[in-house]
Amino acid sequence: MPNSLLRWRHPVYAAPRALRPWLTERGSLTARLIGHHPCFRVKVLKQGMALPHHDELQPLTLPRRAQALGREVLLLSGETALVYAHSVVPRSALRSGFRMLNRQGARSLGATLFANPRIWRGTLMFAKIDRRHPLWCRANAAVGSLPPHLWARRSCFLLGRARLLVTEVFLPAVVAGSNPMEVTP
Repeated sequence: MPNSLLRWRHPVYAAPRALRPWLTERGSLTARLIGHHPCFRVKVLKQGMALPHHDELQPLTLPRRAQALGREVLLLSGETALVYAHSVVPRSALRSGFRMLNRQGARSLGATLFANPRIWRGTLMFAKIDRRHPLWCRANAAVGSLPPHLWARRSCFLLGRARLLVTEVFLPAVVAGSNPMEVTP
């Protein structure tokens, strides 16, 4: 098994107890966030064609140097950042099953995915990431001053043969109402 996959095999019981229900939620994270944070909104940070991160290639069955649509968003409660989300869709999936993502805008990706009964979610994988991981760095650039380690989960969504990889990095404010991280304007 490649090292990139080993990083996404952390046991969820090693995560803080308060975070485990968020990490293991198999349904819509958006719906769960709305239930706990009524001022929920999505802020698109970036969307466009790019090279996927090294550890995203195998789950998407992509060769090196393959371009894919990348989407980075913050899931917020008002101005408080709760989750940094990163999605990757191969070019071929944009031409087939996931072509609607070209027009997603600031709508929740979860709402789109879970509204379609033909889309199914693969296995959830977990990792404790730090500043060596590109998603920790991007979340830190978007939010600022993150703790040295964050928990993240990822899974592939499938529609026919089309694949979409979604990674969600959980920020401290998702469970710690006393220490929210405000998004800088």
